Amino acid sequence: MTEPWGCTIDVGTNGHVTRHVFGATGDDLDETSVRKVAGAVTGAGVWLKAFRDSSVVAGWLDDSWWIDPEPGYLMRVPLTDHGAPDVPDGYRLRSWSRGGVTRVMVAAPDGSLAARGQIAPTGATAVADQIETAPEHRRRGLGSFVMRTLQSAAARHGAQTGVLAGTPAGRGLYEALGWEVVAPLTSAKHEPRT
Repeated sequence: MTEPWGCTIDVGTNGHVTRHVFGATGDDLDETSVRKVAGAVTGAGVWLKAFRDSSVVAGWLDDSWWIDPEPGYLMRVPLTDHGAPDVPDGYRLRSWSRGGVTRVMVAAPDGSLAARGQIAPTGATAVADQIETAPEHRRRGLGSFVMRTLQSAAARHGAQTGVLAGTPAGRGLYEALGWEVVAPLTSAKHEPRT
């Protein structure tokens, strides 16, 4: 749901019910908006995603918010359709779209999950999310394969710029694929005292 300050996304998982994502970055992020949105949250498992250094955002939140100590990054890349990349040997690609969201799953030879991700075009941009490679399948090119597959799918749907929230572990992969850091990302989870 689009809001004047950003958007609200219903994730619907245990510990991650809803995500409030602010649209402004850096000094343009409005303290008043962050305090207002955070102050209206009463339930557990609600997250705030703010594109500013955590040392600043933490000062705007009360002690019912846990700030993720791991840094995050808002990243972007121009999107182009390079066609479908070749599936790495021994793996199987499963891809489907529902409600405008394209999901990709790479199955290992034994049928278990090797890698996955999803991307949702939102007009000129497309948001990549839930990018994951199983630990036993890392360093085999699966992360790059998933990202290239998603980027091409979003470009075919008319998106021009890909955006994502990257972790330190993912940042290297994304930068190797041409993504750039736009702003720091603070993730905060509401954990009210009982």
